[in-house]
Amino acid sequence: MVDFLTALCQGVLLGDGAMGTMLQPFLTAQGSVPENLNLYRPDVVMEVHRAYVNAGARVIQTNTFGANRVKLAKVGLAKEVVEINERAVLLARAAAGYRALVAASMGPTGELLEPFGDLTYEEARDAFAEQARILYRTGVDLFMVETLSSLEEARAAIEAVKSVTSPVPDVLVPLVCTMSFDTNLRTMMGVTPVEAAWYLREWGAEVVGANCGKGPQDALMVLRMMHEVCPEALLAVQPNAGLPRLVEDRAVYDLGPEEFAKYAREFVAVGARFIGACCGSTAEHTKALAKALY
Repeated sequence: MVDFLTALCQGVLLGDGAMGTMLQPFLTAQGSVPENLNLYRPDVVMEVHRAYVNAGARVIQTNTFGANRVKLAKVGLAKEVVEINERAVLLARAAAGYRALVAASMGPTGELLEPFGDLTYEEARDAFAEQARILYRTGVDLFMVETLSSLEEARAAIEAVKSVTSPVPDVLVPLVCTMSFDTNLRTMMGVTPVEAAWYLREWGAEVVGANCGKGPQDALMVLRMMHEVCPEALLAVQPNAGLPRLVEDRAVYDLGPEEFAKYAREFVAVGARFIGACCGSTAEHTKALAKALY
């Protein structure tokens, strides 16, 4: 595989799709969160990874979205932070082989930072740095900090990742940072696409964009705004497969693979160079995107 940034500069790179919603049916008392399945059902995690690689994904993300110490502590798993993250990288690397790059997935802490909550900036940064160190030393190709709502938390995460990767001489480990614009084209904390595009790049993210949210239509509008103010930026997009509805206590996403993939070329037209999917998507969505893009 060519390196991530070179591939983006040469064309469009296809990412994978949902991990959390794919793993939900397998959660048990022991596997109370998707990340714990790295330890108790590695076969299931590996199966999801392989499905995305076989569907055409050229980048797959580790099953570590919620594997920072702050979030794991909520379900009594803080002591497993090292093993969960290490195992996730090994599973993704085994599934990727030489066919795909492995991205370290890092999501929010799940806590509001001061003054809106009790978590300090330093505590958030330290939790992200701890996770980043584990992921990096185990062997990832890039980092994907995703689904953030707060600029302060985004800055803490970017600073943490760069503190781990920047001291390595002559090696650039790319960082993708995306936010979730699910409230009238703003994040839950009121961040606009224009603010996100400017600040995330200013703080050191090589690629910025949007993930999760309400679906591809909103994501397209977000990317268009980012592209207008930063036409030179490398943009990433990984929207949900539409809005979920509850069916027997399960979230069901109705936007099918073919309908989802219709947006692929529109994403490219507004600057997207990394395209994937988020909640509610499957390997079939990835396969449809691959067909539309390549």
